Amino acid sequence: MAFVSGFQRLLRHSHSHFTSIRFNSTLTSPKLFVSGLSRLTTDEKLTEAFSPFGQLMEAKVIIDRASGRSKGFAFVSYATVEEAEKAREGMNAKFLDGWVIFVDPAKPREPRPPQQSESQPSQTGFTVNKTVGWCG
Repeated sequence: MAFVSGFQRLLRHSHSHFTSIRFNSTLTSPKLFVSGLSRLTTDEKLTEAFSPFGQLMEAKVIIDRASGRSKGFAFVSYATVEEAEKAREGMNAKFLDGWVIFVDPAKPREPRPPQQSESQPSQTGFTVNKTVGWCG
């Protein structure tokens, strides 16, 4: 029994410590990154969970193109940074659809390098064939 109570105390302490570590960055944008979502979470469920904290501009679960299912993360945007901060404090490390979610400031999208054309010749003058496997 002493082991169980000690283990519960450890979990409570580590949870609050972990949550405080995630809160040390301040918001500069009203856009939030939500991770740890269930694959069953929809835009509607996300909107319902985050709307009590302020004027919600957008709540978008990111969907995998191939499977059509959630990738397990989303972006939520508010009208002001203060509303986003309230939502972050209110929803971070909370349950949504049976899963613990984490709410962090959204980072700006990093630019991708431009894609090269497939028929572009290499430095030797030969075209590069990117087909994998043997066709015959």
